[in-house]
Amino acid sequence: MGWKDTAEPVLTRMPTVQRPEGHVPFKRKLGWTAGVLVLYFFLTNVYLFGLGGGQGGDVFGQFRSILAGGQGTILQLGIGPIVTASIVLQLLGGADLLGLDTQNNPRDQVLYQGLQKFLVIVMICLTGLPMVFAGSFLPASDALAVTFPGGTFGVKWLMFAQIFVGGVLILYMDEVISKWGVGSGIGLFIIAGVSQRLIGGLVSTSFIGNPQEIGIIPYWIGIVTGEVDVGPILGSGFQTLIFGQGQILALITTVMIFVVVVYAESVRVEIPLSNTRVKGARGRFPVKLIYASVLPMILVRALQANIQFLGRILNAQLGSMPAWLGVYQQSSGGVANPVGGLFYYMAPVRNPAQWMWWLGETSNAPWQIVTRVGVDLTFMVIGGAIFAIFWVETTDMGPEATAKQIHNSGMEIPGFRRNVSVIEKVLERYIPQVTVIGGALVGLLAVLANMMGTIGDVSGTGLLLTVSITYKIYEEIAEEQLMEMHPMMRQMFG
Repeated sequence: MGWKDTAEPVLTRMPTVQRPEGHVPFKRKLGWTAGVLVLYFFLTNVYLFGLGGGQGGDVFGQFRSILAGGQGTILQLGIGPIVTASIVLQLLGGADLLGLDTQNNPRDQVLYQGLQKFLVIVMICLTGLPMVFAGSFLPASDALAVTFPGGTFGVKWLMFAQIFVGGVLILYMDEVISKWGVGSGIGLFIIAGVSQRLIGGLVSTSFIGNPQEIGIIPYWIGIVTGEVDVGPILGSGFQTLIFGQGQILALITTVMIFVVVVYAESVRVEIPLSNTRVKGARGRFPVKLIYASVLPMILVRALQANIQFLGRILNAQLGSMPAWLGVYQQSSGGVANPVGGLFYYMAPVRNPAQWMWWLGETSNAPWQIVTRVGVDLTFMVIGGAIFAIFWVETTDMGPEATAKQIHNSGMEIPGFRRNVSVIEKVLERYIPQVTVIGGALVGLLAVLANMMGTIGDVSGTGLLLTVSITYKIYEEIAEEQLMEMHPMMRQMFG
């Protein structure tokens, strides 16, 4: 008896969102999407009952914009467990350890979906338990512990229960959007989180209470009106305007990322197609430069986030680690950040101050900084290429699966025999190479955007994801509207 027979009773009984039996009208899709987004924003503002001492230090730190959610809220974990479960499944599937044929076997498809949900629940526990019970990342309220059954231990279990419910909710919210809405839930949650920070970075006016949080527009208005003292700015040689609160470099980087991603999305190799059912009907299959999209970057950054999370847990539990492994320093936000050792070199570069040693904002030696940048660049470029390959194969975007989809839709490549294997051979000339190049390019862009800094201090990866996902949602909406206007096209192209 194989593992599939043993696990089938559990995996097939995992709760699931029912697929629509027929075509879902576009307006209804928009309604479901908007409803889930409103629920998401609501949950990111529902703070954990029993949380004391403020919201605690955000253990995800610079990865928060990618993993969505909100520090100290029910959605504390964000999409982290979903992404981590996807990494595990892709690695297992890439090594062919699962033995599941999700393309042709309906039973294996159900088992795969059930296994994915089961792994997400496991990851919710593996991530949530250390956050609550180790390292004081989510400190329990001392006042509530006096009267609550079980004292502090009982309050911590109560907070974990809320985090667990939030993790399960975001799992099914993602599934609702994927089946009944527009785009994917994970993508929309990332757009929502990054957009909030971008808008805050532009128009935030909280400089009276915290000068570090002022937006770029109020800051420049303050300079013009005299509310901001220009003396320190002139004394710093305009470094403050370029690299600091003036955010000139961040503004340029943000605009350039928008331009480059939109341009890269339009670069493609188009394979001509003709329809065998409708004479004269022609089309094109685009193989884009970023063929696997930028979504595999979530997996790469999530892997880095989990490594850094492990380092913070070890530092909190051990008090002090061997210097070669990690040296941590408490930041103003209440989170210990690595400043030396292995975990320092494996931490991504977040902003110009972390690698421009001549600005005097980092105490690390130039060779340490260069090594860290090199490791980050290597990790992102190679990781981006590898996870792009996994993504293409597991989402049925590879040459074999795509050839079957083209063949089943009644299309063929003019000048070639109408045969699946022939179409596959043509696609193999482009898809594998473009997948690797596109994945590596996105990894390079993400590192460069991080190094230059962005508005609102969103990560470069988060900005890349937001622009690319928004562009794809725009294309999907345009396609849906076209299909609504011409229903015959839906039947023609399947």
